[in-house]
Amino acid sequence: MKVSDIMSEHLICSRPDDTIVNVSQLMAEQDVGAIPICDDQHNLLGIVTDRDLIIRGYAEGKMPDEKVEQCMTEDLITANADMTVKEAGEVMGQNQIRRLPILKGKKIIGIVSLKDLAIEQHSNHIASEALEDISEQDHIH
Repeated sequence: MKVSDIMSEHLICSRPDDTIVNVSQLMAEQDVGAIPICDDQHNLLGIVTDRDLIIRGYAEGKMPDEKVEQCMTEDLITANADMTVKEAGEVMGQNQIRRLPILKGKKIIGIVSLKDLAIEQHSNHIASEALEDISEQDHIH
């Protein structure tokens, strides 16, 4: 099974010059914990998570009207739509990431999350292994 079979394709993206508060409100409205940051051509520039907003934003004294690019993660681990679900789970576990952006060239076409892995019956063990790897590292830090 390929990640294209389970990835979330209906993405809400923000721009790097959007404000921290606007992206926070978008997360709340869409009930998501991460927003891809893209240019006008949908090229992935980074991603911002709710944790990024807290740690790199508010905890560092950034104001709500500052640009979200100051909080986003730019050095991303990504995959393509032909990667298998098993490979995606392994990449997520090895890199301690909960979301894996799926690209076609530089354009984001989807995201695979641990939740996506867990929902897919055939990959429950993959999600469990990835979460176990991530959780082990969380306890170390």
